[in-house]
Amino acid sequence: MDRDAEFAFEHGSDDLPLRFKLWFDRAFELARNLGDLAASTCSAKKRKLEKQLADMLTTPTDCDLATKLQAKVGRARTQLLTFCDYPGQVEPTNNGSERLLRPGVIQRKVTNGYRAMSAAEAEADVRTTIDTAKLRGASAFQTILDTLAGNATPVVAAQPP
Repeated sequence: MDRDAEFAFEHGSDDLPLRFKLWFDRAFELARNLGDLAASTCSAKKRKLEKQLADMLTTPTDCDLATKLQAKVGRARTQLLTFCDYPGQVEPTNNGSERLLRPGVIQRKVTNGYRAMSAAEAEADVRTTIDTAKLRGASAFQTILDTLAGNATPVVAAQPP
């Protein structure tokens, strides 16, 4: 969305995308400094960012690019500052996830896709298992063996504090 704000600023006719771009910059700055801040300071900065975002989402605009950006950010607003709730566990961007998806996308393009949905699902399951093992520092091969044997440790999603 930061790139969307940049594009809307460069090609639009309104300053609202610039305000979004500056907001993203402040959010990324908070993410970089998260480990050095007290919990109360982080909460205060998060509340300030949320208020600024709410103001920008209700700002009237005649620019189509700014309107589309408002809608996109509005749909994602509850997820944008999740990294504050999970310091060190959640990244402020999805770049890591995008990089993990890239091998699957390349595989799909090179092979011209899958003929059966079950093959695509199996590929996704294997890639997910391997990536999760890597994140845990475990052997991908042993994790696959454990999964096939029914001995895999389930991954439980953490709940916000």
